[in-house]
Amino acid sequence: MSAPCEPRATAPASAPPPPVPPVPPAASATASAAAPAARRPALDWRIRFAGLSLIWGFSFLLIKVGTEGYAPFQVTFGRLLAGTAVLVAAMAMRRERLPRSARTWGHLTVAALLLNALPFSLFSYAELTIPSTLAGICNATSPLWGMVLSVVALSEDRPTRRRVAGLGVGFLGVLTVLGAWQGFSGLDLPGTGMALLASFCYPVGWIYVRRTLAGTGSSTLALTGSQLCLATVQLAVVTPLFTSAPTSFPLLPTLSVLALGALGTGLAVLLQYGLVQEVGPTTAQMVTYFIPVIATAAGVALLGEQLSWNTPAGALVVLVGAALTQSRPRRSAAAAPSPPPVPGPSPVEPAGRGPRTPQP
Repeated sequence: MSAPCEPRATAPASAPPPPVPPVPPAASATASAAAPAARRPALDWRIRFAGLSLIWGFSFLLIKVGTEGYAPFQVTFGRLLAGTAVLVAAMAMRRERLPRSARTWGHLTVAALLLNALPFSLFSYAELTIPSTLAGICNATSPLWGMVLSVVALSEDRPTRRRVAGLGVGFLGVLTVLGAWQGFSGLDLPGTGMALLASFCYPVGWIYVRRTLAGTGSSTLALTGSQLCLATVQLAVVTPLFTSAPTSFPLLPTLSVLALGALGTGLAVLLQYGLVQEVGPTTAQMVTYFIPVIATAAGVALLGEQLSWNTPAGALVVLVGAALTQSRPRRSAAAAPSPPPVPGPSPVEPAGRGPRTPQP
């Protein structure tokens, strides 16, 4: 699910793009003071928050249904195509300009692979053999992988005792979900491994983007739309090499793929950045903790997937660990705090602290 930012300091790369230009962190107080005069969205932010949680939570169910009628690469290509169409339409309405630098396009190509094409395809292949509930829980491990990588790759992101404890708690939760004490009996190891690898791709992509796409001069929406376009091109090249053209278009899988792309990969990123812009990254990132809950409920209620006690228990432990790994030491009131990590599935993130929640 994703898949995946915050107000930018210069010009962000982005995960889901904000509908209005991001505000520099240093100007957050001024922006807050001027907020009443700004034009507010028609829907209350709480309604949009709930909608975003539902969209991303149901993404794993939609992947599962899509793979019942199409090959995994076809599901990924369809969702990227539909998601790109939504963002291109948004770019046209706002008259956004595409990036002009060849260097930026090169880095966006790598970001498209790490944050869209590869994890989306891995989740599609994983759900051929594992329940959508398990895929949703595997997706929630991404902050745990992110902390491990940040220790190695991001020297400014020093681990605290609480965050290290969160890492240990989180992986204990993963072992509980997988039933390690039973020797992983009844678990499809290849499928589960692909889902975990997909969740690992997101922090790798975030770190890459943080190091390469700072200060491009392009808007968040332009960078995100460009990245999804590149991911779509990548799947357009790969899909014919591994699958043949579909001979039929079954209704339910087709609608699932279109909804997965238009809502989960297109509309959701616009919703998320709107939330970041309006209520800030701290509140917006709370959507992270609803995704696996909704994915589990949807899989059990609508797909009839079996649920043993260790799955919800382990998922709760994973979420507690993920929350601890995202904690930051409190700063003094006199200091200007930088925004905390923002959930985001996916497309691109700015050079500062950016999205930590993958787009499913």
